Amino acid sequence: MLTALAFATIAVLLVLLLSNRVSAVVALISVPLAAAALAGFGPEEITGFVSAGVGGVVGTVAMFVFAILFFGVMRDAGLFDPVVERVLRFAGRDPVTISVATVVLAMVCHLDGAGATTFLITVPAMLPLYEALGMRRLLLAALAGLGAGVMNLVPWGGPTARAATTVGTGANELWTPLIPAQAVGVVAAIAVAYLLGRRERRRLAASTAPTESTASGESTESATAAAADDTPRQAPAAHTASEHARPRLFWVNAALTLAVVGVLIWGVLSPELVFMIGLVAALVVNYPGMRAQTERINAHAQGAVLMASTLLAAGVFLGVMEESGMIEAMASSMTGAVPQAAGPALPVVVGALGVPMSLLFGPDAYYFAVLPVLDAVGAGFGAEADALARASLVGQETVGFPISPLTGSFFLLTGLAKVPIGAHIRFLLPWAWLVSLIMLAAAVLTGAVPVWTG
Repeated sequence: MLTALAFATIAVLLVLLLSNRVSAVVALISVPLAAAALAGFGPEEITGFVSAGVGGVVGTVAMFVFAILFFGVMRDAGLFDPVVERVLRFAGRDPVTISVATVVLAMVCHLDGAGATTFLITVPAMLPLYEALGMRRLLLAALAGLGAGVMNLVPWGGPTARAATTVGTGANELWTPLIPAQAVGVVAAIAVAYLLGRRERRRLAASTAPTESTASGESTESATAAAADDTPRQAPAAHTASEHARPRLFWVNAALTLAVVGVLIWGVLSPELVFMIGLVAALVVNYPGMRAQTERINAHAQGAVLMASTLLAAGVFLGVMEESGMIEAMASSMTGAVPQAAGPALPVVVGALGVPMSLLFGPDAYYFAVLPVLDAVGAGFGAEADALARASLVGQETVGFPISPLTGSFFLLTGLAKVPIGAHIRFLLPWAWLVSLIMLAAAVLTGAVPVWTG
């Protein structure tokens, strides 16, 4: 009875999350509560389940909220503007340097872990260069997505925060062992950009009037006109100067950001406390006075509240599923279905399938509904929950999120670049999967993801 109800709960939750019929908060709270009631648990028991679940995610919620506010304030103060301008100057008019600059710019912009912000800066900044040379917009979308995907492993990013919430481990503890793999991923993404840039250079050189393929969504006439335009175009500023910019405090803000990241990696303080202190310092230094500080907090409150509410709702779901015994019941039935020879390799299998699985499961559906079951099954073969979480993070909604139609920023990326969704997925999928597999290999070699458990 309990096993069947548990599987039904997961199925209903996945249907609701994948179909976008209700918000993640509604699904994550209502479905497990209804399941617990159907299982015969009373109000006091259900309250205890919820309290245990919410209590386990408070630290992650606090870290995420203050990380969003901190990086939002740094962006308002103009910390990233000089870096963006230098990247644009470096790009020049060579398809190779433009391609590399696109990936680097996306990586820099994604330091705050927000995909929408990354694409709103990167694509409009680079698009004039692509159009001036007749380069494919499809390439721009792919490289912007690849750069953002590699950086999406940061502990203040959505996937890591969700994974930490699910397995009950600090986001910093999940991320730190993956730093070498992420560094390898950065190099791999730049290498892919270089290769694609050389390919684009050869394509342009092979034709005096380059034409855009049907898949990229451009007409022959517009591509030819863009390629024929030999007048260099000035790329627009990625971040328009405003009254909130503090250019004179650039080095102070840079030092503060490096200190925050350094202490986070060092682990001497809890991640939430690091970002709390960093936010206080950023507000006091850049925006003295209650009114200015309140305005900056309010400017970024929507994103912080949205993710905080989602993570707290996930705490309700996880608390009910774990404390009621449903997860254990599902794990017991599924463990017997997994071949004994394949069970110990579960982390590697999960990591290898992360990017294509991003086409099937959004971040909420995977990390809050699928990962708990995988963790329970893996426990039967000696696989640690942290290992499965890290394996998931090398692809699932990290490198894979720019090809996932289950995330809002995916549509923003394809919309800004004006490329068809299907063509974008087909173009980026093999390259994103390759980078993810390279990162997985690095994670295995450094011990972040065990190649065999048990």
